[in-house]
Formats: sequence, structure tokens, C-alpha cells
Amino acid sequence: MDEGKIFQQKLDDIAAEMRTLEVLYERYFSGEEKREPLQQRVALEKKIRRLSTRRIIKTDHRFRFETISGRYHTYATRWNRIQRLMDEGKYHRHLDTGRSKTPHTSHSDKTNEDLYANLMMAHKECNLSTPAPDRNQFNAFLERQKQQIQERFGKRQVEFRVVIENGKPKLRAKAKN
Repeated sequence: MDEGKIFQQKLDDIAAEMRTLEVLYERYFSGEEKREPLQQRVALEKKIRRLSTRRIIKTDHRFRFETISGRYHTYATRWNRIQRLMDEGKYHRHLDTGRSKTPHTSHSDKTNEDLYANLMMAHKECNLSTPAPDRNQFNAFLERQKQQIQERFGKRQVEFRVVIENGKPKLRAKAKN
């Protein structure tokens, strides 16, 4: 096997290990895994560091290595930031860090108080300068929404959930089948 194919295989292995590490970290941040995958991270970092000291002559191999290396460092920065937030108590494991997230759900069998508590938590997480609605406003709003949905879709049960979109908490309603 020539040296180019061997190097290409090393890059393929590193890319596969990085995808596995991404999944392990997502499972850790979601609470599925109890421990941070540090051993796998250290092993991957050693492999990347070892290749970074090597002189890569082929442009396509150098480009691919730099892409993989940059991607790893981007993920490492993200993982460190989330871990720091977890240590400070500012990150909740059930949150997704995407643009549109649904951290707090409340099903129709839960009470309005649970849903209101979820809205208050989301409002606090977003650090909004506007005051949160009081409980009476919230309950009146829920009843109006339920009536509108039931008028539109019949006498179905209505499920509400609190979502955070574009940095603001919102209520989403859905008619159940």
C-alpha cells in the first residue's frame, strides 16, 4: 500500500472517530451518558496532534486534514463552553443548542401550573427585559387558545408546550387526534 493511501486511511479513521465522539458528547449533554467521553477525546486529540507535526505534501491531503482539524477544534471549543456552563449551573441537560429548541414541554394531562412554570423558566433563560405575564393573563390566554383550536378542529384535546425561538419563549398549541 503506498503512503498516500495509508495517509488517506488515517484521515478516514480520524473523521470516523470524530463523528463517534460528537455522538457521545451529544448523549452526554442530553443526560443519556453520565460521564464525559474524555478518554476518546484525548485519544483523538493525540492523533490529530501527531499528524499536525507531519509535513503533508499533497494538497488534497493537507486540505482534508486542516478541515478535520478545524472541525475538531470548533467542536472542542463548543464542548468546553457547554461543560463550563454545566459546571456553573447555567446549562440544563435537556436543552438542545440549536436555533429553534423545545426545552420545556407540557402535555395536556399536566396542569396549567406546570406549563406556567415552564414558561417562567424559559423567560428567565432568555434574560428578557420585559416582564413575564402573570398567572391570570396566562390562564386566560390558554383558554382562548383552546377554544380557538377546538372551534377549528372540533372537540379534540389540545396540547401546549413552551418553546424558545429566536431567543424568545413562545407557547405552541396542537390539537391531538
